[in-house]
Order: sequence, then C-alpha cells, then structure tokens
Amino acid sequence: MGRKAQNVRNVRKVEALAMRGIRSLWHRLWGRSEDSADASTPPPLSSVSPAPTRLILGLGNPGPEYAATRHNIGFRVVDVLADRAGGEWARLPSLDALGCRVEIHSESCLLLKPQTFMNRSGEVVRAALQLWPGLRPSADLLVVYDELDLPTGRLRLRPRGGSGGHRGIANILDELDNKEIARLRVGVGHPGSAAAVVDWVLESFSEEEEATLLPELLARAADSIETAIREGVTVAMGQFNSV
Repeated sequence: MGRKAQNVRNVRKVEALAMRGIRSLWHRLWGRSEDSADASTPPPLSSVSPAPTRLILGLGNPGPEYAATRHNIGFRVVDVLADRAGGEWARLPSLDALGCRVEIHSESCLLLKPQTFMNRSGEVVRAALQLWPGLRPSADLLVVYDELDLPTGRLRLRPRGGSGGHRGIANILDELDNKEIARLRVGVGHPGSAAAVVDWVLESFSEEEEATLLPELLARAADSIETAIREGVTVAMGQFNSV
C-alpha cells in the first residue's frame, strides 16, 4: 500500500473515531442519538403490545456514515425482512433501538436494530428480555451479524456457540451469560491482514459487490431466517449453510 493511500485510511479512521466520540457525548447528555432529532428518523413507539414471540436482532452501528459498511450487514438483513412484511420502523426509547413489528409464519416477530453501537448490543437484548420475560433467549432470539471468516456471499446458521471474536455477539453473550443463542453469520470476507480488519469492516462494499452479490445475499439471508422460524434452525442450517 502506498503512503498516500495509507494516509487516506488513517484520516478516515480518525474521522470515524471523532464521530463516535461526538455520538457518545450526545447520548450521555440527552439519552439518545443525535440522529433522533432529525425529522427523517422514525417516530418513537412507546410500547409494543401484545408481547412479541420472537426477537430478531440485526447488528450494526447507527448513523448514515455506517449504513453501507460491511459491519452493518445485520441491519440490512432485518431491513429486508421488514420490507417483505410491509413493516415500518419506529424508535423504541425504552430499548435504545429501532424496532419493527412483523408477522413471519404466524409468529409475532420484533425486528430490532440497536442504536448503542456494536459493542453494547447486549444492553438492548437484556432490556428487551426484561421487558418481555416470557421470551426465552435460547429459543426465541436470533442474532444476525457480519462474519470476517466467511467469503462474501456465504451464510452460517448456528443454534449456539462462542463469539468468534465479534464484539457485538460477544457483548450479547456476556450480558445474558448464555451461549445458547441462535445466530446467522453473514460472510463479508477478510482483508487478508489482521491490521486491516478495522478499516475493512468500516468500509462500504464495492460497487461490483453491491450490484452482483448483495441483492442475492440479503435475500438468501432473509430466506434462511424465515425458514428457521418456520421449521427450526437445524432444518434451515441444512438448506442454507452449504450454499
């Protein structure tokens, strides 16, 4: 990598860190993301009633600067589920998340996009389970997130497991003290060097990937979740993990 390209990467990293610091300060002062003050953000929803029977959590970082990054593929998958069901996103202040109520194969599902940043995703899950104590983490929760160790376009469903180094799912497992959490890992590829990982996941997909890989990948990821809800994670694994 040339010195100029490296300097550009360093500037982007500093800008991203500065933006995170601003967001964190805003959240501490006002108890919400600064984006929530924008009229284009979803309206608040004071309650979700009746209680959902399933929670489907997409992981990502809030804010338009992260929307198209590899790290936010979890957000994009739940967006597809919401679009298919004709659902609308709303702010859930009690959870610090965006939520969308949909029905999938007769199950009342709440799609969630935490607004806490990736490494605090577990706070949202814990709050949701406290709000709806009838939900069982090992049976009624499914988490969707990016996976470096899978090529872009590959999916891996699992009913349980460790974090594999992913800070979002790691925080969820820590907050719940439970590894029996179903998860869908969506491959985003690896840059080939550990030193390049942070830049890689915070960069957008290439134009070619967006045009040729992402539409089909997002559709299959949504299909796999719908199958898991209808027929169980084990059946869905057999259909989608080998593709």
